[in-house]
This record gives sequence, C-alpha cells and structure tokens, in this order.
Amino acid sequence: MGLTLLLAGCAKGTERLGSATSSPVKLTVVAAENFWGSIAAQLGGSHVAVTSIISKPDTDPHTYEPTTGDARTVASAKYVIVNGIGYDPWAPKLLAAQPDPGRKVLTVGDLVGVKEGGNPHRWYSPGDVAKVIDQITADYEALDPADAASFAALHTTYTTAGLAQYTSLIADIKARYAGTPVGASESIFAPLSDALGLHLLTPPSFLTAISEGSDPTAADRAAIDAQIKGHQIKVYVFNSQNSTPDVAAQVKEAKDAGIPTTTITETLEPPTSTFQDWQSAQLRSLEAALAGAART
Repeated sequence: MGLTLLLAGCAKGTERLGSATSSPVKLTVVAAENFWGSIAAQLGGSHVAVTSIISKPDTDPHTYEPTTGDARTVASAKYVIVNGIGYDPWAPKLLAAQPDPGRKVLTVGDLVGVKEGGNPHRWYSPGDVAKVIDQITADYEALDPADAASFAALHTTYTTAGLAQYTSLIADIKARYAGTPVGASESIFAPLSDALGLHLLTPPSFLTAISEGSDPTAADRAAIDAQIKGHQIKVYVFNSQNSTPDVAAQVKEAKDAGIPTTTITETLEPPTSTFQDWQSAQLRSLEAALAGAART
C-alpha cells in the first residue's frame, strides 16, 4: 500500500485524557517495537499512554507493512521511539509523511551511534538499553516539565528495582562464564554475547545472513558444522522466532552432539511480558545451558 493512500484521511489525533494526575492529559507515546514500548511505559507510569506497533511475535519488523491505523496512531503521537539502523524502515516514512514540529522522535541508532549497516539489535546491548532509558526520561521531562519529578522518581525505581534481576544475571553470567566459546543462529545475540564476555565463534557473515533473510554461504555452513562436531562451542543460542532450515539443522546437530541449546526471541515473549522479565527469563535459560556445558 502506498504511503499516500495509507495516510489519506488521517487527521492529527488528540491526546487521550489521563487519570487525575498533575497533568490533565497523558503524553501520547508510540514505540515502533514493543521492547522499547515496555520500557517507555514503565518510565512514564500514569503520565503516558504508550502504543507499540510491532507487538506480535510472528511479525517481522524489517518487512512490516504499516496500516492506516498505524498512520493515525503515529500522527497523534507527541513522542515516537524508533529503532533505526535499517531495522524498521517503515517508521521514518510514516513520520515524514505526517510531520509535526511539536513531536519529539527518539531514534535509538542515532542515540547509540550505530549507523545503518551495523547490528540493529540494540535492545540486546545492556549498555545501549541504559542510554535509551536515560534519554526517554530526559525527553519526558522536556515534553511534560510539570511531571519532571515523577519521571525522575520512575527512572530511579526502574533502574534500581525494575532492572535488578536483569542487571544481576548479566553480572553473574559474565563473572562465571566469560570467555566460554558459544555459537548462535544470527546477529541478534551478538550484542548480548559481547556484554556477557562470551566468545561467539559463529562467522559474522552467517549471523548477518540469517538476520537479513539471505542465504548463508557453503563455507559458513561448513565452518559451523565443524564447530559443532568438534565441540568447539559449548552452547548454541538460536532465535526461535526465525528458525530457518539452516538453523533448524544446526540446532538438531548441536543436540545430537550433546551441546546445550537455548533460545532468544526478537520481540517480547510472551507479548504481555515486561522487557526485564522477558530478558531475565532468557538470561536464566542461557545461564542454565552454560552451567550444563560446564559440567560435561
């Protein structure tokens, strides 16, 4: 559907009325993906109304076709969070087609200094997540100065209590398993692997190919087969929302070789989960797989 047709008849909406707070109207926030939307909602509390466009596990953000409803949602937003780095190319098009000088936009890639062509999966980088959290709070305070104290308090609560288990698991895994050689199905795991100090042996070209939906080379397939058969990797991590025939074959090969496997997902799983609960569950599963590998 062309963008012109998509936006036909889309008038700029009004902000939704909020509950009885110091501001009579909630700040309307749109996140292109629900992992950023979850964080935005928790940092805004009762002062914001957050809508995430990509919220279903079977939706591919790279190839998503926005609806007229998405266009209306973005048009009415006062704050929009997009990932950037080529991950959600439809989002800037929606914004450009319905400009609003009063709207603030956070593009994560620009914030963390990763250009298109780099690894777009910044929500798997704890350091980048921290930068996004700080920026969202700063933007909320700028957009709604009357509630700045509330936003500051919500930021403190989220970073100290909300993310406590997530932060603890990252530190524990790094302390116990840094340097462990691992394999992965795609580049989504690379930022987290780096943060945990793991040694990701899978060829980067294979990781990128699977992430971008292209065919990996025969040389990369052979290299991964050798890593698995030779037990060069101790754990294999795969994105269960993007299991290609190549990935499925590697998972089976790893299991047959007695190498522990564990999963991660592109978006919140379940979709009703919070960012920190979702990530913590995956980290616990990874920690269990690493512990199992250490015992063998």
